[in-house]
Amino acid sequence: MIAFIKGRISDIETDKLVIENQGMGYNVFVTSRVLSGVSTPGETVKLYTYFSVKEDSMSLYGFLSKDELDLFRKLINVNGIGPKGALSLLSFMTIDELRLAILSEDSKAISRAPGIGAKTASRIIIDLKDKIDIENIFGNPAEEPEEKGVAGGDESIRNDAVEALVALGYSPSQALGVIRSLPVSEHNSVETMIKSALKKMI
Repeated sequence: MIAFIKGRISDIETDKLVIENQGMGYNVFVTSRVLSGVSTPGETVKLYTYFSVKEDSMSLYGFLSKDELDLFRKLINVNGIGPKGALSLLSFMTIDELRLAILSEDSKAISRAPGIGAKTASRIIIDLKDKIDIENIFGNPAEEPEEKGVAGGDESIRNDAVEALVALGYSPSQALGVIRSLPVSEHNSVETMIKSALKKMI
């Protein structure tokens, strides 16, 4: 119904922003990551939104990218995960960390999120593993430039390097974090990237 909202931040609360648009104020629930990116009212923000309608309430959830919104939609389709639970999970983990945890079946990493137990984490993995593409792990650089520590390059090298580090016993978040910091232009093979990553991690 509402694809996105763009307007001035009128108020900042513990779990949501009040966004003024054409004389109206919209309560938009957001992740802690969004909240940490704004400091004072008056800033202009654009959020991609999900409109949740229940028998007794209507709520608007906002995200900085279409990619994050898409993962949120996938999460709320998992039995036992509502909008608030999905928002909490996306506050605890970045979308790349969560995708990689799902693909590597790292239920422990997912269950560390507030309100997410071991059974729920396993259900998330079972339901979403086939719906996550590792090619999308690093997201869309054009859409989220502020979150990307690596510019351009061969995505397959980075993906293969992350998978190799996970296979060596490193957590998905550790592997993803260090690979993000390495420019592909200086590592023209998976082997050289893994060697550089291991030097940073030791």
